[in-house]
Amino acid sequence: MGIAGNLKEINKEIHHACLKTNRDPADVKIIAVTKYVSKERAAEAIEAGITHIGENRDDGFLEKWEALNGRAAFHFIGTLQTRKVRNIIDKVDYIHSLDRLSLAKEINKRANAPVKCLVQVNVSGEDSKHGISASDTFEFIEKLADFKNIRVEGLMTMAPLTDDEEVLRACFRNLRVLRDRIQEMGLAHSPCQELSMGMSNDYTIAVEEGATMIRIGTALVGEK
Repeated sequence: MGIAGNLKEINKEIHHACLKTNRDPADVKIIAVTKYVSKERAAEAIEAGITHIGENRDDGFLEKWEALNGRAAFHFIGTLQTRKVRNIIDKVDYIHSLDRLSLAKEINKRANAPVKCLVQVNVSGEDSKHGISASDTFEFIEKLADFKNIRVEGLMTMAPLTDDEEVLRACFRNLRVLRDRIQEMGLAHSPCQELSMGMSNDYTIAVEEGATMIRIGTALVGEK
């Protein structure tokens, strides 16, 4: 099945998940993760109806951006090294991996206007996962008020690699609860509307638990 067919099936799954939870499917953005595929394959995804492209590395990001600039919103979804910020800052629409003050300082310094960022939270507590702890999230976001070019649009997490639905559901639910509590703080720099969670193997569960952005690679564009 090609990308158009994959997208049709994914949209069906999203619609079903939203129906179960009384959500509007239009509130869920599909981010096509194109790190393992060519710029031609990414272009095919856009032609199929994708409007958001996600990349994990700055070199892949720049290759896709140069080929497809203006045809989709570009998300940087991988760990962002401070020294790499300058390469993407004037091209990126969303950064999903803000997880430390040193990175915030560099984004703030390099940007000419507020950058839409998602704070990466290590909800599962796994050592292999990047992100700040759930308990440190509130203080971290409060400190971001000092940076005029940082706008916290939401939170992002990586769920554990497991087939245990309850473990996945708890991870996503905990991020949603955290997001809701941050919204209640009423911080001008942190509207925190977005929840970036769910990938090819667990996106339907993520949608049921409130995801507004799902990051789909293999199930949508394949691996090469």
